[in-house]
Amino acid sequence: MRGQNNWRTFFDEHAPDYMGNVFTKNTLAEVDFIIKQLELDAGCTVLDVGCGTGRHSVELARRGYDVTGIDLSPGMLKQATQAAKRAGVEVKWMEADATTFEIDHQFDVCMCLCEGSFGLLGADDNPAEHDLATLRNIHKALKPGGKFILTALNAFRLIRLYNNDDVASGKLDPIYVIENYDMEYEISGQKKSLRVSERGFAPAELLLMLRISGFEVEYIGGGTAGNWGRRPLDLDEYEIMVIGRKP
Repeated sequence: MRGQNNWRTFFDEHAPDYMGNVFTKNTLAEVDFIIKQLELDAGCTVLDVGCGTGRHSVELARRGYDVTGIDLSPGMLKQATQAAKRAGVEVKWMEADATTFEIDHQFDVCMCLCEGSFGLLGADDNPAEHDLATLRNIHKALKPGGKFILTALNAFRLIRLYNNDDVASGKLDPIYVIENYDMEYEISGQKKSLRVSERGFAPAELLLMLRISGFEVEYIGGGTAGNWGRRPLDLDEYEIMVIGRKP
């Protein structure tokens, strides 16, 4: 791991409680959506980048797909391993950074969902290069013709939340639309706080980044967890969804 990454620390410590978050409650419908929108063939290979506790990976494996999940956090992968065991399915888990992972074969489908890695910046990460590196790595991992689904934070929402005083105080970087804040949570009843940085994206920016990385974009619009569907982007919704393919 390069330098200090408070996201890894947070996810390691938060992992046992992660599935208590409200945005994790719609997994079955989200997997239905993935299968339909990406037209997944029976038994196809799926790479889940930033798989977290494996909620999408495990459900896809339960439905017969050949799934590999990668994540930066060993704590999250521990929970994912336990979830797969409870479900009686096999998923290949890999601890790796989304920007640098290496796998010796390619996949039919890749997904990067719910800020599993995209837009989450460590202290040493270059905001101009971090997420481009993730997209290029995913492109390399896809077979020609392979499909890709991504959700990313909506920059419009962040811009509407903050003002010039927040820019002056460092809460918001207006160049890259990076939100800098204290992540507060509890571990065994003890309150903890970590300073983290999370980047938002404008739709046109995502389109350009995907095209630079070699993808053809088939859809871009609203995509907030718990409310997936092909629809126009609401300025105040949390996430943007993009569906693309590798030519």
